[in-house]
Amino acid sequence: MAPHADDHVQVEYQSESWVTLKTATKEAGSLVPHNISSQSQEHGQSLADRYEPGRTPVESHENYEFDDLTQQFPDVYWDELKDIPYRDKGLLGDPRFRNLLDAADDVFDYVPKVGTELVGVKLTRLNDAQKCDLARLIATRGVVFFRNQDDFDIDAQRELGKFFGSLHRHATTAMPKREGLEDVHVVWTTDQSVDQRALFTPSFLWHSDVTYEVQPPSYTSLKVLTGPPRGGGGDTLWCSQYAIYDVLSAPMQKYLESLTALHSADMQAEGSRAAGRAVRRDPITTEHPLVRVNPVTGWKSLFFNPGFVTQIVGVPKAESDAIIRYLTEIIVTTQEAHCRFQWGKNDVAIWDNRSMNHTASYGFIPHRRHGTRVAVVAEKPYFGPNGKSQEEEFNKKWGLPQTNKDGSRRSNYND
Repeated sequence: MAPHADDHVQVEYQSESWVTLKTATKEAGSLVPHNISSQSQEHGQSLADRYEPGRTPVESHENYEFDDLTQQFPDVYWDELKDIPYRDKGLLGDPRFRNLLDAADDVFDYVPKVGTELVGVKLTRLNDAQKCDLARLIATRGVVFFRNQDDFDIDAQRELGKFFGSLHRHATTAMPKREGLEDVHVVWTTDQSVDQRALFTPSFLWHSDVTYEVQPPSYTSLKVLTGPPRGGGGDTLWCSQYAIYDVLSAPMQKYLESLTALHSADMQAEGSRAAGRAVRRDPITTEHPLVRVNPVTGWKSLFFNPGFVTQIVGVPKAESDAIIRYLTEIIVTTQEAHCRFQWGKNDVAIWDNRSMNHTASYGFIPHRRHGTRVAVVAEKPYFGPNGKSQEEEFNKKWGLPQTNKDGSRRSNYND
C-alpha cells in the first residue's frame, strides 16, 4: 500500500544503493521475508526442544490449493516462432521512477550492482505509468522483488506480462494443468524429484532463459506458490551481466564485442525426449552477439550463459572452449555481481532476462517448491557502438575513481 499523505514520507532513490526514507509511522522493509514460517513461531515446546539443526518443518499438501497449476507435459506441436514486434515499455518510464515509488512504503537495493526490493507495492494495483516505471527499474537494477503478493494470481501475472509484450511459450518445460495457460512455465520440485546435482554441475545451472530463441525474453516474472520454510533452502541467485562486462579488462571487452556465440536448444530437447516427453517446437540454434546493449539503459552487458552457449563463432575450438570456461568462471565467482533471494509464500521476482543470469539453489528436499513463470518476448539481441558501461557511467555520476584492472595496485585481503 502507498503511504497516506500524513505519513510524511520522502523517498529519494538512486540506483547505487542510496535510499533516504523518513516516515513517522512505518518501519523500513527487511531483507528477511516476513511471511516465511519458522520453528520459533511454534508453541508448546521450548526453543531447545523445537530446534533441530539443519531440519525444518515439512508442510502437508493434502487438498492442495494450487492443484490446477501443477505440472503437465501435453503432447502437442507448435510451429516455429515468427518475428514479433516489440517496443520496450521501460522507454516510457520516468528515469526517477516517481510514479512507481509513490506507491511504495520503502525501496532498498540488495547490493550496489544488482537487486532491489519494493516494500508496500501491490502489483495488481499498478497503473500503466507505474508499470512503465517498473519496467525501467527492472532494466536498471536487473531484478526487483516483491513480498507477499497474495492477490497476484496467475491471471494477474499473465496480464502484467502482456502489458510488457507478447508472452513466450516454452517448447519443452511443464505447463499448468489448467487449460489456456500454454504461456506459463511451471516450476515444480517435490521429494520425489531427481536431485539436479546428480545431472548438472552447479556452474552449468547458471542460465538466462531460452537464449536460443531468435527473440529471447526480457521481463520475466516468477511467483512462488509453495516453497521451503525459512532455512529450508530453495533460494534463487541472480548475476548481473552488466557487472560481468564491467569486470573485464578493456582489451577483453573489445575482443568479446567482436564475437558472436551459438545458443542451442538441442540439449533441452534431447532431455525431454529421453524422459518420454513431447518437444512442442523443433529445437533451434541461434547466433547472438557475445556483448549486447540494453535498449532501456543503453548499457553494455555480456550475453552469455553456461546453460545454452555451445560455441564461440569464428575462432578455433580450443579458443572457443577457453572463452566459455573463462566466462563461466567469472559469472559463477564474481560475488559483487550476485544477489540472493530467500523466498516466502506469494513472493514475486521480476527480472530482465537480457542482462541477467540466474540459478536455483538445491538441497531443499523433502520440501515442495512450486512456482509459475511468465516471460515476455523481447527484441533481437544487438550490439551498437553507442553502448555504455554501467560502471563507468556511475563512477562519473558519483565522482568515484575508475576501477583498477591491471593488477598493479595491491590491496589487503577482505574478510
